[in-house]
Amino acid sequence: MKKEQLKREIRQMCKDKNAVILAHYYTDGEVQDIADFVGDSLALAQSAAKTEADIIVMCGVGFMGETCKILCPDKKVIVPDEDAGCSLADSCKAEDLKAFIDEHPGYKVVSYVNTTAAVKALSDVVVTSSNAMKVVETYPKDAKLIFGPDRNLGSYINRMTGREMLLWDGGCHVHGRFSLEGINQLKKEHPEAKVLVHPECPVEIQKVADEIGSTAGLLKFAINDEAQEFIVATESGILHKMQEACKDKTFYPAPPMCGEGEKCPLENVCQYMRMNTLEKLHAALRDEKPEVFVSASLAENALRPIQKMLRTPSPLPLKGQK
Repeated sequence: MKKEQLKREIRQMCKDKNAVILAHYYTDGEVQDIADFVGDSLALAQSAAKTEADIIVMCGVGFMGETCKILCPDKKVIVPDEDAGCSLADSCKAEDLKAFIDEHPGYKVVSYVNTTAAVKALSDVVVTSSNAMKVVETYPKDAKLIFGPDRNLGSYINRMTGREMLLWDGGCHVHGRFSLEGINQLKKEHPEAKVLVHPECPVEIQKVADEIGSTAGLLKFAINDEAQEFIVATESGILHKMQEACKDKTFYPAPPMCGEGEKCPLENVCQYMRMNTLEKLHAALRDEKPEVFVSASLAENALRPIQKMLRTPSPLPLKGQK
């Protein structure tokens, strides 16, 4: 089936079935274009929580579908590909976190949204990169906190706040493989370009940033800043919205590291996010599957920390380095 026909049928099925399509900034541009709402993890959760649709199609990765189902237990939540996982969520198993919590009595658990429902159920509050700093700052300076699973985001918050949170040693395979050498080469080629960096990146990448922020925060910075060129160190799907919002500006995706003898790609892509395609989206709407299920008991325990995340007022982008 041709792309244009796929798009028409997708939109017609949404109308007929009262379905809404949510897509993350890291999905392919053609998926973003057909979605009803595009955003980062926090915005997608907020959108799911208030939708009146009967069916939610979550174009992202597994934990996002779970979050939608936890927030909307009475709605059918489907995903284009049930194998679209998340390396960051995989880096923190619930049973391992439970053992770590038991080893550190008296600690509150602040969990990144990039986690499974089982990990969220063990947490006191869930955060996204958009509001992590703000949520952490609601705790007293001497509060005993465990932050996980992203060690780079946790380390960044520790540095910026002077805290000493215990950090889970997890990370995102995409943000962890940006090439410092590649970014420096782009800076030589484009000396006026500002460097935008996601806090899931390692500290050596953060140090060359003109702005550090969530995906939504980086997009907002690009729109509002006077610079005309930007080097972007986060998953390259965000460049689609950046270019759409800033037609007169130029964006360069920061390249990933590559092994000896490998041909280095120009863009750093999450293969899981890119498993969301128009063809799979069409099939998911047609068949109303794969459907996301979360047990009632697990959902009940995970809902409380997610609601705390959603109650945090006016999430702000993280502050830049320079």
